[in-house]
Amino acid sequence: MQIEAVDFFYVKMPDVTTEGDGSQDALLVRVAAGGHVGWGECEAAPLVSIASLVCPRSHGACQPVIASVLGQTFDTAADIARIARLVKRNSLDLLQTDHTLSGIEIALWDLLGKRRQEPVWRLLGFDRAYAKKPYASVLFGDTPEETLEKARGIRARNFQAAKFGWGPYGTGSVDADRDQVHAAREGLGPDGILLIDAGTVWEDDVPTAAARLPALAEARAAWLEEPFVSGAIEAYAALARQSTVRLAGGEGCHDVHMARHMIDGAGLGFVQIDTGRIGGIGPAFEVARYAAAKGVTFVNHTFTSNLALSASLQPFAGLAGHEICEYPIETKPVARDLTVERLVPDADGMIRLPDRPGLGMAIDFETVRRYLVDARIEVDGATLYETPPVPAD
Repeated sequence: MQIEAVDFFYVKMPDVTTEGDGSQDALLVRVAAGGHVGWGECEAAPLVSIASLVCPRSHGACQPVIASVLGQTFDTAADIARIARLVKRNSLDLLQTDHTLSGIEIALWDLLGKRRQEPVWRLLGFDRAYAKKPYASVLFGDTPEETLEKARGIRARNFQAAKFGWGPYGTGSVDADRDQVHAAREGLGPDGILLIDAGTVWEDDVPTAAARLPALAEARAAWLEEPFVSGAIEAYAALARQSTVRLAGGEGCHDVHMARHMIDGAGLGFVQIDTGRIGGIGPAFEVARYAAAKGVTFVNHTFTSNLALSASLQPFAGLAGHEICEYPIETKPVARDLTVERLVPDADGMIRLPDRPGLGMAIDFETVRRYLVDARIEVDGATLYETPPVPAD
């Protein structure tokens, strides 16, 4: 079969705030081939990714992403990898390429699974999908009291683990951060798994990050996530050498090489990969295998829709020892309602991927229509992109 269409749908909340919440908008990708349709999601600023899909050619290594996708033969998983290599080659100098490609690549896996009547995790070679332990992923409250109440609410919902991040953490004093961490611990109780996300706030400042380590140890945090930006490998390694709390990072990696560098040099205990950024499911699967071989735990990064959540769990579905997974619980309606099906914790508090074709997620088109952004890109009077019609239910 041949790829006949690649459509991008930009949806967003009526008001987008400055809070560190990536669920306020989304870029849905629909790929059609051979009478089948697959869906994916890019984790990036939607309009920028749309522009990279259709932008006029700048030169041979800076071509629009769609030029390497439309019309391509597509029948196997090997074709997905071949198309991805072609995109990266022809759009080498277009820095948005990896994010844009990610959504397309995810949609291709979804489409292939539907055509084969197999879930993506089985197409990847896994004979089963292990249950994952979700950690409720939330932002710190503006005050320790707000954080305490959030943590209590999380335990009341039967979550065994929670991650608190961003918000005021790392932007004020050491004492203020200690109060936040201890409030989270108090609310979760002594047996809850506590994870802390600094959101790259210290860039590469090791001493400032190190000053927070005693409070994290006191509160028995299981990890400190993203103390620094992804490229600050030396800073990560220096902090890891003096920390009893393991470090987590990698969500900023937009290709396999970046992820491998972090695994090899940053002293990570956990590598967190976003399928919507790294190039899709195939590259995330490659990183998961590499991490497992190096003794580093693979974790998904997801803070948007259940479509993205399903895509992010596929690459390590069959890795029994890599159990913990990110599970956003404060998503905005545009992300929360984007799919008909939901991945929800079972009675044991675990997440289980569906044994349904593809990603096992159907799009809620009423939600798409409700939040759809009407956009158009024109150059010299020619329309390069306009919002496509939303499919009928």
